[in-house]
Amino acid sequence: MNNKAKNWVLRHKWWIILVVALCTCVFVFRTKTPQTTKKNFVTMDITHGDVSQTVTATGEIMPVNTVSVGSQVSGTIEEIFVDYNSLVKKGDKLLTIEPSVLQASVDEAKASLDSAKSQRNFAKNEYNRNKTLYNEGFIARSEMEQSQTQYEQAESAVVRAQSQYDKAVTNLGYATIVSPVDGTVISRKVDKGQTVAASFQTPDLFEIAEDLTKMQIETAVSEADIGMIKNGQSVTFTVDAYSSQKFEGTVRQIRLSPTTTSNVVVYTVVIDVDNSDLKLMPGMTAFVTIIVNSASDTWKANNSAFLLRTFDGIIDVSGDSINPTNHLAIQRDGKIILVPYSKGIVTATETQIISDEIKDGDKIVVGYIGQKSSSKTGNANNNRRNGGMMGGGPR
Repeated sequence: MNNKAKNWVLRHKWWIILVVALCTCVFVFRTKTPQTTKKNFVTMDITHGDVSQTVTATGEIMPVNTVSVGSQVSGTIEEIFVDYNSLVKKGDKLLTIEPSVLQASVDEAKASLDSAKSQRNFAKNEYNRNKTLYNEGFIARSEMEQSQTQYEQAESAVVRAQSQYDKAVTNLGYATIVSPVDGTVISRKVDKGQTVAASFQTPDLFEIAEDLTKMQIETAVSEADIGMIKNGQSVTFTVDAYSSQKFEGTVRQIRLSPTTTSNVVVYTVVIDVDNSDLKLMPGMTAFVTIIVNSASDTWKANNSAFLLRTFDGIIDVSGDSINPTNHLAIQRDGKIILVPYSKGIVTATETQIISDEIKDGDKIVVGYIGQKSSSKTGNANNNRRNGGMMGGGPR
């Protein structure tokens, strides 16, 4: 160092010492004082409204009571008096079967009955004569008893012939098919001139819906959901014919007989439907929503708002009793506070929040930008799903 520089340093040595001391103090202060940066929290809104837990299914609309009308006798259909959608009363004539064969059976049975009666009358008179002769000692007892037996057999023959005649008359009456109930003809399965054969089983001729103003839906509910279904629950459903209209019904019955389809066990749930306006027709497919549980005018949030696993880095807590399962980290007026809560109705997308301390404008803190995962497995997947912003997931 030359003399000129030495002289400058000597003249300004106190200034140099002061600058070095200030720099040293600043360095020490910065190394001993922790750096604080404002965290950017990730939040989700709390909304106010209705929450409904539902079970969805499909089913077929059908009348509550449908009667199949058949024939007990065989023959050719002579005349049909009703058609599809005909309104009928109990006892109304539906069709007639050509009766000539049945009438011949009646005539034959009547002739047999008359013959049996004549034989009975002759046997009766013979028995009475022999009884008188026996009492006066003119014939043997065996002869009188033989005439008595013949009379009793003739009496039995009359009874047998009478039953055959009654059966033939009844069958002739079956040639006229009448409606067994009041209702509407929803199906006609025969035509005039067709032969009805009732030898082995009763053929179906008509289907009559007893009351189309009362319908039912038989829908299949899986075993995973059947435990939530109860009699009396409200039901809404739609049909393709009236896609913009919602219909209502009520669960009436849960049938205990299960069926298995593609390894899925399902149970039949019967739903009563009021069809006073006759819009719904038998056979329509109903897309059913069974309301299992509902709450109106309540606090709720998206299900992903409840994935937080720890309050670390968000707010300081004391003790293990306060955790995300019973408290929410709420951002209110720029501050983070803890609010106790419990879960209510949980749907596929929303969860009801039960708490008296929630206010309008509150937001649920679900993490902060830059938060690290607390595990190498589940949290890493959650971070990837949420773009590295949230560090929580369900255990």
